[in-house]
Amino acid sequence: MPPADQPPPHPDYRFTLANERTLLAWLRTGLALVAGGVAVAQFAPDLGVRWGSSAVAVALVLAGLGTALGGYRRWRVNEQAIVADRPLPPSRVLPAVVTAVAAVLVVVAVLVGLQVLGR
Repeated sequence: MPPADQPPPHPDYRFTLANERTLLAWLRTGLALVAGGVAVAQFAPDLGVRWGSSAVAVALVLAGLGTALGGYRRWRVNEQAIVADRPLPPSRVLPAVVTAVAAVLVVVAVLVGLQVLGR
């Protein structure tokens, strides 16, 4: 262990680069959710009920924003742990994103069911 007056040695660059690649994956997922929201708003204007398409589009865009921000937070926390040579903390981002996307899928399923039954 280095003396207290010296900074710790830099961690292996491969860990930092892998952490950056993971951040980019979170950002791609966030962008895909936003693109899905835009697609729903543009191409499914009447989804079961009059407000259905707008609600799903807004939910997808917000889920995309949350995914991107959560991915950034996770990257920052992981980077601090890597530099300090501590274990990586558990993620709360992944369960939150899964829950949000699952909720949107349930709402879409209900709205599509209403649209099909309403014919």
